[in-house]
Amino acid sequence: MTTNKALSRLGLAMRAGKLVSGEEIVLKAIRSGEARLVLLAGDASDNTKKKVADKCESYKVELLIGFTRFELGGAVGKPERVLFAVTDKGFADMIRSGWVQHSEVENIE
Repeated sequence: MTTNKALSRLGLAMRAGKLVSGEEIVLKAIRSGEARLVLLAGDASDNTKKKVADKCESYKVELLIGFTRFELGGAVGKPERVLFAVTDKGFADMIRSGWVQHSEVENIE
């Protein structure tokens, strides 16, 4: 199932140390050019969605929106998580391929 692949790949990226979470850390990764892909929970607040979408658009980083905060948190073994940045191109490509069918995709490139 595509959903499980995307979430399991997210867990792999976390264990490999190629994933950061938390609003300030993710925004810093976007600004510094480290972020290859940004993932946002579909149930994030409108304010967070706008802030992250604007930042991704400004810095030309692809943004994927979908899953719930509970699904994303569960995938990485943490409580609720709303926002992630993938810092490795290989993991970004793997996660993107499993995510596309499940969620909205905002391709900024």
